[in-house]
Amino acid sequence: MASNVSRSPAATEKWLSVVGVGEDGVAGLAEQARTLIGAAAHVFGGARHLALAHPLIRGAAHPWPTPFDAAMRAVLALRGKPVCVLASGDPFLHGVGATLARHVPPGEMRVVPAPSAFSLAAARLGWALQDVETVSLHGRPIALILPLLHPGRRVLALTSDGQAPAAIAALLTQAGFGASDFRVLEALGGAEEAVIAGRAEAVGDAPFHPLNVVAITVAAAHNARILGRAAGLDDDLFAHDGQITKREVRALSLSALQPRRGELLWDVGAGAGSVAIEWMLADASLGAIAIEEHAERAARIGENAARLGVPGLRIVTGAAPAALAGLPPPHAVFVGGGGTDEGVMPAVIDALRPGGRLVANAVTLAMEALLIDLHRRHGGELTRIAIARAAPLGGMAGWRPAMPVTQWRWVKP
Repeated sequence: MASNVSRSPAATEKWLSVVGVGEDGVAGLAEQARTLIGAAAHVFGGARHLALAHPLIRGAAHPWPTPFDAAMRAVLALRGKPVCVLASGDPFLHGVGATLARHVPPGEMRVVPAPSAFSLAAARLGWALQDVETVSLHGRPIALILPLLHPGRRVLALTSDGQAPAAIAALLTQAGFGASDFRVLEALGGAEEAVIAGRAEAVGDAPFHPLNVVAITVAAAHNARILGRAAGLDDDLFAHDGQITKREVRALSLSALQPRRGELLWDVGAGAGSVAIEWMLADASLGAIAIEEHAERAARIGENAARLGVPGLRIVTGAAPAALAGLPPPHAVFVGGGGTDEGVMPAVIDALRPGGRLVANAVTLAMEALLIDLHRRHGGELTRIAIARAAPLGGMAGWRPAMPVTQWRWVKP
């Protein structure tokens, strides 16, 4: 092995055990998992998990506090003592394992996962899990499912409670996917396991078992709100008052912004929020902050974000540069409006992380002059975008040009 590759010795003390528990309780646990639970002086978990593992618990049982403490203070206070944390299924798939790993090095943990709810659902349905879209809606907005709804695709959604399937079915129906095959798999792995099948539009407000996974085979009506994977969604998908970066220019702007996983965008002068929304649609790991001066437009941005499946878009109502104060530094900035206001461009340039991308569009002569000056002083790329659309002209058709856009793209050294 190369001399510059090191091997870390295994930690000698693994004080924390994380054990995945299924609905079959003790019967489904491997011998290692049983031993770890029985040997722990302290066992943490939800009330359901503690009840399922009760026959094995010899130490003190600690139900999670309400509200849940993501800092894991009670667990960390027992560092060095034999502690076991119980989790649902696979602790590192939308589970408590990832929360613990932010505070406890992997070398101090033993982890014994059980099959996840997704794995169990795929096994019951005969679906190849690698070909299925999966999403956790547990404690998260159900609108996150919307970008996954493409005709013929299969989706598994982990829900929060017995009312969630009906809410998801109603959302699908409203978006034009009511004909989708809709199955609710209840209490997977337990004595109450059941599968209820139908069409999304027929679910109504029926309650289900609180532990459930929704399985969807997507069918779309002709007018379904299908969110394409490429940048440049139709303008009609966004509610707006005319202040929107138009589809073709938006596609070119997002191409210039170059979204990369895990990055944050500032959309300054966001208008309808179309650039920030499409940035977030590019990958679930992306975040964005839309800064919009007008309260009515800011509210509309929130509505657009929810309708188009990115309810996590953060919206700041206020005028730049003052509204930018205290925001986390961005990896990319788009300036679609307000760029000529005093101090805006220096503020975004200063806030941008090294290596970050700045894209600013101009339709007015004043903004174009500003971008030309910035290009002269800082470099980057200056591009003129001219779009024309065919439109009726007498009894025939002719080209109707849109206002040209001057775009400056710059990468911060």
